[in-house]
Amino acid sequence: MTPMIATAFLLWAGAMPAQLAQADVTLTFAPATPDLETTSTVQAASVDPVISNRDPMTPLEPAKVMMMGVFHFANPGRDMVKSGVINVMTKDNQAYLDGLATRLATFHPTDVLLECDPKDQAAFQKNFDGYRQGSFALKSNEIYQVGFRVAKLAGLDKITCFDEATIGWDAEPMFNYIKKNEPSTQADMDAMYKSLSERGNHEQSTLTLPQLLQLTNDAARDRENKGLYILTNAVDAGGSFAGADASASWWHRNFRMYANVQKVAAPGHRVLVVAGAGHTAILKDLLAIDSQRQSEAVIGYVMP
Repeated sequence: MTPMIATAFLLWAGAMPAQLAQADVTLTFAPATPDLETTSTVQAASVDPVISNRDPMTPLEPAKVMMMGVFHFANPGRDMVKSGVINVMTKDNQAYLDGLATRLATFHPTDVLLECDPKDQAAFQKNFDGYRQGSFALKSNEIYQVGFRVAKLAGLDKITCFDEATIGWDAEPMFNYIKKNEPSTQADMDAMYKSLSERGNHEQSTLTLPQLLQLTNDAARDRENKGLYILTNAVDAGGSFAGADASASWWHRNFRMYANVQKVAAPGHRVLVVAGAGHTAILKDLLAIDSQRQSEAVIGYVMP
């Protein structure tokens, strides 16, 4: 049996190559000549559990993907719009997060994707294993407060880091150009960021946690978020295109993040994605034009 025939058999059995984890195995075949024995190493596969646990006579449904936008619960202060954050560790907010995770688990996710760097996957997985075993206390970050809770309630044994932080918002050339050549644009931009920061501080100090999460999953806020990049997109158009290049760098990162979503969201999978609202605003657009995957709205799960 050749590797090609072995692969054909796996396809006949209902396993697509993109859904298989490859492993080397040694197979021994008896050839037509009786005194010869042929040993050959071919690629075999362990099947995706979603594939192996289904009725082989039932066609796989397209993947369903739920995008949940959040503000950063443990805000590192790296965003242009600065604001304080609500304390998610209070008794009332912990009770809400328990309920939120219970509701999200009814989506029956097969995968939970979180905004952490894939190079840190092993460390986050170790923490998740500890949480499942009762030896790791959840920190305030949304990775733990939302992602770990939902994954555990859904009966999953792993979480997945899907960020691509090596690609950032490369805005320094744009800011340098504006500062040097467009003082009025600089003044308008400073005023805009100041106004947005003040609004953020007001909302974080007056709204409840469910109300805040409603806003991070609101279509109008998503449009506003993306619009900030359009406001500066024409900076030095026809010259260095510093504004357009800055905008493209942010979409570049999010295209990579969506590629990681696509890698996981194979037919039959139900994927929950938890990330900052600045990412999900764009990721939702990419999901909307993805003919191979279906979107499931999160907003109905947010309110208690």
